Amino acid sequence: MEKLYYLVAQLPAFTVSDDSGAKLPISVDYYRDLCARFMCPQSAKAAQELSLTPPLERESTGSSFLDQWYEKERSLRLALAQVRALKMKKDIKDLPVTSDGEVIQAARTAAGMDSPLGAEQFLNQYRLGVLDRLSPLDQFCTDAVYSYGLRLMLAERMKKFTRDEGLSSYHKIYDEILGEKK
Repeated sequence: MEKLYYLVAQLPAFTVSDDSGAKLPISVDYYRDLCARFMCPQSAKAAQELSLTPPLERESTGSSFLDQWYEKERSLRLALAQVRALKMKKDIKDLPVTSDGEVIQAARTAAGMDSPLGAEQFLNQYRLGVLDRLSPLDQFCTDAVYSYGLRLMLAERMKKFTRDEGLSSYHKIYDEILGEKK
């Protein structure tokens, strides 16, 4: 039997921001541990398998919320691939096409940004908006717990981006491409 009221009561509120200085109240591992203790085995398994990367093949997760989230994310990734391929004048005949206008616009906006960090921050805000629109109103249901987990994953991911580390990584990769290892 699921004890979602107990689970949700233990999930602290947090805000997702680009401020990497603020610490998140819990980790994704702790979230998964709570889900394993308070959810039925099938729901807990879905919480353990939550990912920001959708499965390549469309398959039902048993949750319409998760199915919609993964479909939106899959469409966003396809749109980003299409926009980037067109920018590089690459052949996109074998690339699956997405017809979701909102997703295509988000991909175009991100691809048009000068800063890769700015583009990632924009895409993360877009993803948060998608989660807000898809999330159920009932905060004590399984899908709300999944939504919380995805928001937590996005927040953790956003905190990993720092300007200095990004520049350092960029220069390292650039030097390796040019064969100038230091």
